Amino acid sequence: MSREVRVTKEGYERLQERVERERERLEEATRILRELSGTSDDYDDTGLEEAKREKTTIEDRLDDLEDQMARAVIIEAHEMEAVELGATVELAEKPKGKKKAGEAFLVQVVAPVEAGVLEGDVPHISDESPMGRALIGAKVGDVVDVVIDDVTTRYEVLAIR
Repeated sequence: MSREVRVTKEGYERLQERVERERERLEEATRILRELSGTSDDYDDTGLEEAKREKTTIEDRLDDLEDQMARAVIIEAHEMEAVELGATVELAEKPKGKKKAGEAFLVQVVAPVEAGVLEGDVPHISDESPMGRALIGAKVGDVVDVVIDDVTTRYEVLAIR
């Protein structure tokens, strides 16, 4: 059995939109390929081969998106005492020593399929990223260490929504 993909409602809707866009792109790529096949005198025509590769790339991407949608489970909104998938977290960098804390900012912890999206002013980070892994399970007031390329940055969890 395939692993479920937990997504927010908004993430599922974006996934649906991406599937629709890829289906439209596939239709267009198929049309272009038919036109090139019908007019090509030379089987090794570079344009024809490129069109075939593009169509295959789109089909693969569409298969992947449809697989993710088939495995998608929408995360229901609820009160959270600790950071979990779907949580929007308010953080502030907590420098070492007596330096002043950084300005507060928000991130939403999501599945990799949703990561990298900017929703309003809130960036989405994967629960599999260094920051996402550090945040999962954290509670308000906790300080988490995020290690990226041997550099550790500390963040304080100010709020969970």
